[in-house]
Amino acid sequence: MKKKTQAGFTLIEVMIVVAIIGILAAIAYPSYDEYVKRGNRTEGQAFLSDVAARQERYFSQNNAYITDVANIAKLGVTANSPTGKYSIVLAGGGGGGGYTLTANNQFSDAKCATLTLNALGVRGSSGSRSDNNDCWR
Repeated sequence: MKKKTQAGFTLIEVMIVVAIIGILAAIAYPSYDEYVKRGNRTEGQAFLSDVAARQERYFSQNNAYITDVANIAKLGVTANSPTGKYSIVLAGGGGGGGYTLTANNQFSDAKCATLTLNALGVRGSSGSRSDNNDCWR
């Protein structure tokens, strides 16, 4: 009589593989998530630059900036970025004229919650990340 041998994996072997996959996922996911958020920030930066260029074009034709989001259609854009990841807020530049553009993210990025750009080209950000250069790289 021939003895049957069992084929397959034991429960211990399966548990070890699951543990290894869990460890790799715990290391890889935060890095991937930060990479995706950094890509989304690039969209916000491009959106701010586009609106700033349209502001300057509007100023050259009308000698005034748009400082109210209700009039943003005059610039040929909407208050949201093309994919909806950012919404923009327009404000006047204070006593010296100009404007300040603020892009608020819509995708839960607490490190760089808002990106700002003013008429002088000064970039800013707010959020839990202390270094402005990280938000604008």
